[in-house]
Amino acid sequence: MFAVIYRWRVRPDREEAFVEGWRRVSGAVRDRFGSYGSRLHRSEDGLFVSYGRWPDREAREPYRQHLDVDPEGFRLMQEAIVEELPEIRLSILGDLLDEPDYFGRTRR
Repeated sequence: MFAVIYRWRVRPDREEAFVEGWRRVSGAVRDRFGSYGSRLHRSEDGLFVSYGRWPDREAREPYRQHLDVDPEGFRLMQEAIVEELPEIRLSILGDLLDEPDYFGRTRR
């Protein structure tokens, strides 16, 4: 498996729009390009951090050619971003996560 960490500084007055854009784009990427999904976090220093998982590096490549998967969601994110930090690419060597969905929903 493969994972990517994305990090952004977001304008305080655009945080809700950013979260909505992230939700739209991440959902479209999952549905259209077969990612395993994504999570969005806020770090203690105020960064927005997202973690996306993929079957492997190659499975992610078609998405990289179609960043416009949800143009409105992408616009919401871009208008909110002050700074986008370089992504961090990870190869998963172990996985012991076993947790309920954060919002109490049943996972797919």
